[in-house]
Amino acid sequence: MLHLRVPCRKWMGPLWVMLSALAGILALLAACTVGPNYVRPKAEVPEAYKEIEGWKVAQPKDEILREAWWEIFKDPQLNALEEQVNVSNQNLAIAEAQFRQARALVQVARAGYFPTITIGASFTRSLTSSNASPSTTTGPISNYLLPASVSWEPDLWGRVRRTVEASEASAQASAADLEGIRLLVHAELVQDYFQLRTLDAQKQLLDATVIAYQKFLELTKNRYARGVASKIDVLSAETQLKTTQAQAIDVGVQRAQLEHAIALLVGRPASVFSIPIAPIEMVPPAIPVGVPSELLECRPDIAAAERLMAAANAQIGVSIAAYYPNITLSASGGSQATDLAKWLTWPSRFWSVGAAVAETVFEGGLRRAQTAQARAAYDATVASYRQTVLTGFQEVEDNLASLRILAEEAQVQDEAVKASQESVTMTTNQYRSGTVSYLNVIIAQAIALSNQRTALDILSRRATASVLLVKALGGGWNASALQQSDDPGGSDDKHPQSTGSNRVPAVRGSADNLPGRVR
Repeated sequence: MLHLRVPCRKWMGPLWVMLSALAGILALLAACTVGPNYVRPKAEVPEAYKEIEGWKVAQPKDEILREAWWEIFKDPQLNALEEQVNVSNQNLAIAEAQFRQARALVQVARAGYFPTITIGASFTRSLTSSNASPSTTTGPISNYLLPASVSWEPDLWGRVRRTVEASEASAQASAADLEGIRLLVHAELVQDYFQLRTLDAQKQLLDATVIAYQKFLELTKNRYARGVASKIDVLSAETQLKTTQAQAIDVGVQRAQLEHAIALLVGRPASVFSIPIAPIEMVPPAIPVGVPSELLECRPDIAAAERLMAAANAQIGVSIAAYYPNITLSASGGSQATDLAKWLTWPSRFWSVGAAVAETVFEGGLRRAQTAQARAAYDATVASYRQTVLTGFQEVEDNLASLRILAEEAQVQDEAVKASQESVTMTTNQYRSGTVSYLNVIIAQAIALSNQRTALDILSRRATASVLLVKALGGGWNASALQQSDDPGGSDDKHPQSTGSNRVPAVRGSADNLPGRVR
């Protein structure tokens, strides 16, 4: 440890010359930032989506997804529910608080750029034992002290700059995580909503079927009374009726659970929340897909993984900076006196300035191990980023395929529904004329009901696939939102949760704009 103390006034001229020279040397050294500069690793991106063939092209005005992407389904009730998510969902509130925490940590890291200044005042009155120090004057002594000190460690090797860089990237990753959770909650609400509407349609279908079966039961009873039908026909008709009634009642269980799930998503108690019954009425909309290269900028999870890579890269620089010596500049001064009247006079002043250099000469391989750990952590984030990209393309392809195949299946299933309904009509007429048994009627009716329920299930799956495709495409979000300037120490009343927008104000993109940065 090297110290420089200058207590004598006659050295003030040479002192300032020396300090000016030292400041110039430190300014040159401060231009250095050790560690690798961040370059985004490449990820494999296909030229086109394989499942895009035969895809319905969106209208020119719908070439990109909007922020309120759920409006493409043109359902006012759904839109009203979605607007409540940004305000009341507690999972979003948690993620938003975590984002603000990460943003505050950026300011914590930036504080390392500046000196630490302390100031204080004290008063003591003491009496020294005459037996301990016979030569001293006996009697109590007052001591008035007004000290101030400044300590600064110049960021010569870029440790603070790399720490700020890592904190900024981590805060951006947190902002992207917030958007990922927002997208997940909105998508889950849409899925639950359409499943609930599908159940409403199934309940409507089953109720109508129960009415039809009641008429067939009356018909069978009348035929039995006239002796043209057997008791078995009556029992079969009654069994079919009761079974369908039970199925209609059972739909209410899942509907209630979905309604409660939606209440949770919009931040409402399930006990005071309800959604009016309304069967599903939708045609899966055309969804603008874009090109694969855009996916890297449109998915929050990919953006978060990329920002975590940048943070891990900066941590390598922090580890490497530990190899270099630390230089600390310090100064202290103030006023000290035993008489209150002389406390703030010029002769009572004291001061000192100094510099200290410290270098660790042995630490058992600690710094080498920490650097190796930082490099390994970075390699892990690279692999995680590439895996996230691959998963994103898989999800897009999965749902493109689902929508294409389910559209074909729906067309065929609609034909099956029409054919089964015609079969019921013909079989009923034959039964009334006595040419077929009631068993044929039951079979035809069961097939028709099954086909109608299957058609509703396919429509529900198409709605779900549409939502999942929007989610896989990022829901209209873009990573450029992370590069917007934002004050980490700003007011906390500007919460992204309360804006109703899925664009989050984010911290500054990198530390590259800091003075003295070497590329």
